[in-house]
Amino acid sequence: MVSAADRTKDPARTSVWLNHRPPSRARKSDQPAGLDRDRITAATVRLLDAEGLAKFSMRRLAAELNVTAMSLYWYVDTKDDLLELALDSVYSEMRPPGEDAPWEDRLRALAGAYRELLVRHVWVSPLVGKFLNVGPHAMLMAYAIQDVIRASGLPLGRQTGALSAVFQFVYGFSTVEGQFAQRSAEAGLTQDEYFQQAMAAMQGQPQMGPIVENSQDLIAARGADTVHEMHERDFAFALDLLIAGIVAMREREVTPDARSDAPSGAPSGAGEDRARPRQ
Repeated sequence: MVSAADRTKDPARTSVWLNHRPPSRARKSDQPAGLDRDRITAATVRLLDAEGLAKFSMRRLAAELNVTAMSLYWYVDTKDDLLELALDSVYSEMRPPGEDAPWEDRLRALAGAYRELLVRHVWVSPLVGKFLNVGPHAMLMAYAIQDVIRASGLPLGRQTGALSAVFQFVYGFSTVEGQFAQRSAEAGLTQDEYFQQAMAAMQGQPQMGPIVENSQDLIAARGADTVHEMHERDFAFALDLLIAGIVAMREREVTPDARSDAPSGAPSGAGEDRARPRQ
C-alpha cells in the first residue's frame, strides 16, 4: 500500500501501474461478491461521464456500486488510483490503424480517434498531464503514434517535435470542442443555439462590434452551417496543414549525402526524389 507520505517523497513514481499491491489482499467474507477492480473502474468511467470530475468521490462511487466506501480500498489506495485506472481504460477505445496504410492516413486516423476520445470523455483532458500515462492501453497508443511518426521519414531527432505538433494541437482543439459541447448541454441548448445566442449577445456590445463582424466574415468564408461542420472543417484543414508541414520539413532535412546519390548527368533534384519516402 502506498501512503500519502510516500507519494509526497517520490512523486515521480506515483502511479497505480508502478506501485503494485501485495498479493495477500484477499477478499474478506463480508466484502461484496462480484466486486473487482475492473467493475470499479467501469463504474468510475460512467460516473465521470455523467457527473464530471469535480463531483467524483469515493463515497459517490461506493453509492453507485451499492457498497461501503471502505470496500473500495481493498482494490485501490486512493481516489487518484481510480482516476488513473479510468483514464487508461478509455484509451482502449482508440484502435491502432492498420500498418499497411500510408502514414498520412494512419496519422489522420489516430488524431481523429484521440479527438473523439477527448470530446466524448471531457474529464480526460485535465487528467492527461496529471498522471504518467504508463498503463497498458496508453502505452499501446503511444507505440502506435510513434510508429506512424517514424514512418513519415522525418529524421529521428525531429520526430518528437512532429508528434507534439500534431497531438498537442488535437488535445487543445478537442478540449475546447468538448467543453463547448458540455456547456451547451448544461444550458439546455444545442450547440448551434448556444453559439447563436452567444453571437447575438456579443453583437449587443458596441465595443465588440468589429470583432464580431470579422468573426462573421470568417464563418461565412468557411462555408459551414452548423457548429459541428465548423469543427469538422477546421480540424481537417488544420491537420492537413500539420501533415504538409511534416512533409516539407522532411524534405528540408534531406542530407547532402542523399542529394549526391543522383547519377552523373541526372537533373537537379533527382537524387532527392529517390531519397524521399513514398507518400
